[in-house]
Amino acid sequence: MEQKKILIITYYWPPAGGPGVQRWLKFAKYLPESGWNPVIYTPENPNYPLLDESLLKDVPQNIEIIKTKIWEPYQLAEKLNKSNKKFKAGQFDVGKNQSWKSRLSIWVRGNFFIPDARVFWVKPSIKFLEQYLKENKIDVVVTSGPPHSLHMIGLGLKKKFPDLKWVADFRDPWTEISYYKHLKLTKNSDRKHRQLESAVFKTADVTLATSYTDAENFRKAGANAVCITNGFDESDSSAPLRKAEQKPQTTFILSYIGVLEQLRNPENLWKVLDELVKENKKFADNFTLKFAGRIDDKILQSIENSSLKNHILNLGYISHDKAVEEMANSNLLLITNFPNESSKGIIPGKIFEYLATGKQIISFGPHEADVSRILAETGAGKHFSYEDTATVKDFILEKYKFWEKGNIPENTRDIKQFSRKNLTKKLVEILG
Repeated sequence: MEQKKILIITYYWPPAGGPGVQRWLKFAKYLPESGWNPVIYTPENPNYPLLDESLLKDVPQNIEIIKTKIWEPYQLAEKLNKSNKKFKAGQFDVGKNQSWKSRLSIWVRGNFFIPDARVFWVKPSIKFLEQYLKENKIDVVVTSGPPHSLHMIGLGLKKKFPDLKWVADFRDPWTEISYYKHLKLTKNSDRKHRQLESAVFKTADVTLATSYTDAENFRKAGANAVCITNGFDESDSSAPLRKAEQKPQTTFILSYIGVLEQLRNPENLWKVLDELVKENKKFADNFTLKFAGRIDDKILQSIENSSLKNHILNLGYISHDKAVEEMANSNLLLITNFPNESSKGIIPGKIFEYLATGKQIISFGPHEADVSRILAETGAGKHFSYEDTATVKDFILEKYKFWEKGNIPENTRDIKQFSRKNLTKKLVEILG
């Protein structure tokens, strides 16, 4: 079988940490099994918000990686205002937590850097890759965003090589993402964002979405859109976690693993847990709220000012491998999404690793979210809106009572469809 070559243009690549890196890292890992050799194009000097050296083990041996330098304004921005560190991951202070410096920085970010602050890498990359494509046979080019400026690289290459197959991968939406409305855009800037997004949708041969709703929305906007969700890697220790790796638990542990910012803060959950601790002595004696990852300081402060203060176990940011262990040693896993209706199509990548553990999941987000569909299909837990309280309390108490009896039901129903191997096979069908 003749090997084909796929050029993957991605900002995030190990040692970058967080969910953004894993999608194409895992595709690159399994593509050679189907006759595709990946070539990675990534920045030489990126300014990553998170690092995770443990992901380097997934980089295929002998993979070709090409790099050029990038100039990013984030280091300058962080000197002016420490809160600007959040922008690299699309996070913002909101409401009363927003200082004038934050407001100014957000306005600059949305109106001066279109589509985002990595835009300065676009022209040099088009020039570099134009030469590379002339000298090397590439069958398909993939651009993965955010940052959505990488799709501008794809757009530029498609204009120079009209016969080149281009796949635009949207790990998150562009103008429909929740924080877009927080960018304080002028009408002119908003129009520019939408024009660029539309050009990508209409020019790319295939647009990939990570959720069912996003794929439908992209199709309505003129894209040839297909959904390939994120997933879990069966070769990871998380999939499914071996019983031997699970420690006996002396408390009922509800865990949030990952990054939690103010726009996805489940305040109703903290309220319910606060009430349970006050009302139910048995629950209070046996409950631990575990955080592993980067939790917004304002969220932590508000929880620590409640009855939950002495129940918190905050591990801080840990490696992906360690995070998988912490998932295994939990009883209930928390996942959150943005509350607005436009975010119902966001399926956080973490849900698939949660699924692989067999543990029960409690989810928060908009009504009729795609996450709700996955939880219903797999029987892995329940999805709630940010207004729900009584039903949330009933759900947690039900799981707690199962734990007391030593028998929280686990789930592995219909999760194979979300394995990275099976998802890569789906991708190969699209690549042609």
